[in-house]
Amino acid sequence: MDIFTGNIKIGISSCLLGEKVRFNSGHKRNSYIAGILKDYFDFVSFCPEVEIGLGIPRDPIRLVSIEGEIRCQGTKNSEFDVTEKLRNIAAEQKAWHEELCGYILKKDSPSCGMERVKIYSNGAPSKEGVGIYAKTLMQKYPFLPVEEEGRLEDSKLRENFIQRVYTYSRWKMMRQEQFALSDLQAFHARHKYILMSHSQTQARELGALLATSKNGELDALADKYLEGMMYTLKIIATKKNHVNTLQHMQGYLKNNLVVDDKEELDKIIEDYREGLLPLIVPITLLRHYFRKYPNDYITRSFYLSPYPRELMLLNNV
Repeated sequence: MDIFTGNIKIGISSCLLGEKVRFNSGHKRNSYIAGILKDYFDFVSFCPEVEIGLGIPRDPIRLVSIEGEIRCQGTKNSEFDVTEKLRNIAAEQKAWHEELCGYILKKDSPSCGMERVKIYSNGAPSKEGVGIYAKTLMQKYPFLPVEEEGRLEDSKLRENFIQRVYTYSRWKMMRQEQFALSDLQAFHARHKYILMSHSQTQARELGALLATSKNGELDALADKYLEGMMYTLKIIATKKNHVNTLQHMQGYLKNNLVVDDKEELDKIIEDYREGLLPLIVPITLLRHYFRKYPNDYITRSFYLSPYPRELMLLNNV
């Protein structure tokens, strides 16, 4: 479960990698993305504003509300409108967009912002917009994990995004081959505990969906499962759900652990519940016990190792 192979492609706003493509000839290099994540992902950089022919440097653009319609116009010249160009350039990237397992966008950008982008109405801004390119991207690929670099500074949002990227990557690998209902059920079994940590109710419903289905209309079933899975994974996992998941896994050790070891595991899970320890501590102890007392079901599960440990994402959640 420690081996993560393959080049996972993630789209990214070019300026976040240090490329000088911004309106002022500058960049917004993000040290975490460009310094750490680059070792784990194959970034595909893209600047829609440059791709539609805007120069470097250039006059900035902004979102404007005109009779209820959101347009992207020049800040100095309202007749300079690039709305359709940004929509079209997003649609034209289909070939490489379809290969992606995630996308990191530049916050606040009128082209790339994922949320809370300023929209001007009668000269007054409100942070309710979505960048034109970003909106088109997310509409065309609603299950693609998408995040902004600013939100990645939050440890829970960062862990959530990267977990979704790796899960989506595994899903796409499964769908590249011919698959049967049993493959969908096996996929769910390997991700059941991850889903439980996000929503126990949704995890049960997804399991029931596959349990009551037959080997017919598999593509439709897979699409329905994917929709439910990605919706569930966007829910930020809570301590309560993690504790429930840890205790479920602990149950597989009930015939193996001596009293002292069981009490120690109980104490560590309780300390995590109370916020005294990060999630990595009970996870590490469970990894230790399942190496000592292997269980095929747990070995196949991704909950204890959902992504490379070197990312250290569980140290702060």
